[in-house]
Amino acid sequence: MSIRVVIADDHPLVRDGLRRVIEGSAIGIEVVAEAADGLEVLKLAETARADIYILDITMPNLNGIDAARELLRRHTAAKVIILSLHDTKAMVEAALAAGALGYLVKDMASQTVIDAIAAVHAGRYYLCPAVAHFVVEASRMGNKGSGRRGVAPVALTAQERKVLQLIAEGRSNKEVAAVLELSINTVHAHRKRVMRKLDLHKQSDLVRYAIKAGIAKL
Repeated sequence: MSIRVVIADDHPLVRDGLRRVIEGSAIGIEVVAEAADGLEVLKLAETARADIYILDITMPNLNGIDAARELLRRHTAAKVIILSLHDTKAMVEAALAAGALGYLVKDMASQTVIDAIAAVHAGRYYLCPAVAHFVVEASRMGNKGSGRRGVAPVALTAQERKVLQLIAEGRSNKEVAAVLELSINTVHAHRKRVMRKLDLHKQSDLVRYAIKAGIAKL
């Protein structure tokens, strides 16, 4: 029986490139669906069940980290590989904390995706060489934090992260409310809590934080 895979990335060329590599594999892998954002992934998971979901970390509407967390909450047997431009320790830790078993950097993905799929399908972790070294180093150093790059995690709720992403993507409170099926007052309350937790005071500060944290993209 083939390994069923969903690819999610907002760039069609990335999806097409991965599909070509995956479908050319000799180990029996089938790409059953593609998605352009995290919300589409969650919808697809209800109709086109897969064994493994390859999720870009900075997709619009719902990023890969939050999509992975929600996907695994709904479908506990699913396995996730995160695909990213970022090779920072903070990003890898966020992916693993969300439940991902694999992490691939985009410029090496075509060379590593088959090994990652095979390992993750077998229930093992797979970190591409570009990030594996500093994860090992951090473990050896007892996670003391030296050399940490990226944005330190802040305890935002899943809903607050969704609101933050949509705001960073330029959505108005009304548009955020429509996407998340919330009242405008609720969106406004989430926005205020996010700014208070992050100690930020301007829209531009929220955008910069969301981009640095991998929650949203330019």
